[in-house]
Amino acid sequence: MTDFSDMLRHDAVLTGVTAANKKSLFQQLASVAALQTGLDPRVVAEKLAEREKLGSTGFGGGVAIPHGKLEGLPQIVAVFARLAQPIEFQAVDDVPVDLIFALFSPVGAGSDHLKALARVSRRMRDRAFLAKLRGAGSPDALWALLTQDEARDAA
Repeated sequence: MTDFSDMLRHDAVLTGVTAANKKSLFQQLASVAALQTGLDPRVVAEKLAEREKLGSTGFGGGVAIPHGKLEGLPQIVAVFARLAQPIEFQAVDDVPVDLIFALFSPVGAGSDHLKALARVSRRMRDRAFLAKLRGAGSPDALWALLTQDEARDAA
């Protein structure tokens, strides 16, 4: 299961998110993930922070893919956020981040977790796609962009 539509619910696509720093961002992402999963948002935010301590998940071009594995999660869940203003993320290219695709996987997900990360990172390296995400006017438009390209990719 690596299609965006399998892991990203429509109500987990956010625009105009304001966050002063990673901690604030992780709390907001965790709150949305908690609504989908029933998990404690503090636990979810802590998992993202733990992973970030290993190295920044900002991989360049203004994009970050924070991720973590969580007990009690039945399947991979994602939250996408477009920030109102980019924040410092210690990304590999030192460019502040404004597009975030957070992934949460079950502890035993193993290769499914890696496949989902690979799928997301492939899409988030496409500069034309990123421009479309930055130009989309609403969460609906963002969700459509994120899920419609799968049909093209599969063709």
